[in-house]
Amino acid sequence: MRRLYESTFIVNSALEDMDIEAVVTKVTSYIENQGGEVKVVERWGRRRLAYPINKKFNGFYVYVEFEIAPANLPVIERFYILDDTILRHLTLILPIELKELRERKSLEKGKISNVPFDEEAEKKKQKEEKTTKDKSEEKRKDSTEETTVKETKTEATEAPAETTEENNG
Repeated sequence: MRRLYESTFIVNSALEDMDIEAVVTKVTSYIENQGGEVKVVERWGRRRLAYPINKKFNGFYVYVEFEIAPANLPVIERFYILDDTILRHLTLILPIELKELRERKSLEKGKISNVPFDEEAEKKKQKEEKTTKDKSEEKRKDSTEETTVKETKTEATEAPAETTEENNG
């Protein structure tokens, strides 16, 4: 008999992105080697820790949902403890009702819970956001320059009139 579990673990965020991905792959392959089936892997990203762990202030959070026989769970827990790149972990039984509730809430919010992480799509999205931000800054800068030019022209036209009056007087 297999049960559904959810596990959240924190990877040392000082590692490179490729090394973090290697740790996630190592964990998922280890679960599968122990007879488990990985259902969902969510990379929540780098976040500040609530308190320092091993003198680290940031961690990369990963959420894994998997099915495995309860007898094999202690082996996976031991793997988490022995891997020095994993700072903390928490594994819980995931009731089916809770999973269904989460799926309903995510659908209501317009999110899809089982979409795998696409690093290339995320990079493309960030690049587009940066381009949009740069363009808006350019427009704001151009409008600021136009205002400055208009003010300079106004000051230039007013200045000779004042000097003429001084010369006449």
